[in-house]
Amino acid sequence: MDSSFQLERDLASRLRVDALFANYIHCIDEDRLEDWPDFFTKDARYHIITRENYDLNLPVALIYCDGRGMFEDRISALREANIFEPHVYCHMVSAIKIIDSNKDETRTQSNFTVTRTMPDGEMTTFLCGKTLDTIKEVDGELKFKERKVILDSRRIDTLLVIPV
Repeated sequence: MDSSFQLERDLASRLRVDALFANYIHCIDEDRLEDWPDFFTKDARYHIITRENYDLNLPVALIYCDGRGMFEDRISALREANIFEPHVYCHMVSAIKIIDSNKDETRTQSNFTVTRTMPDGEMTTFLCGKTLDTIKEVDGELKFKERKVILDSRRIDTLLVIPV
């Protein structure tokens, strides 16, 4: 294969992955949470786990969604049943690395920090860690097949309700 063609293909793939991450983050940060499940395949898995549990290969997750229905239920509960102090997130994602890519899937790793702002204006670093993602193309669009959010700390000072 011509090296310039391969470079163009790699760059196009990188830009599509970057766009997926940007659109995902803005969906959450702009409180368009009803659109959040659309970033995942129908059989997707999403879990938030502490680094300690991840390193020890312990499957206990703080949030675990398996399949589209669980994603939709999570947002429905967030909007209708959960009681929590209103707040907003601002995600910073960096170092998106494509670990492996083939015609079926792309695996990535990235770092993130989430700043939380409360109604009184107080801002804190709420979460930080890394994500391990498996991305698949579905009907011409990239979607997360698996998204594993690994938190650096096991201490979370408030209810974790909004997706990361």
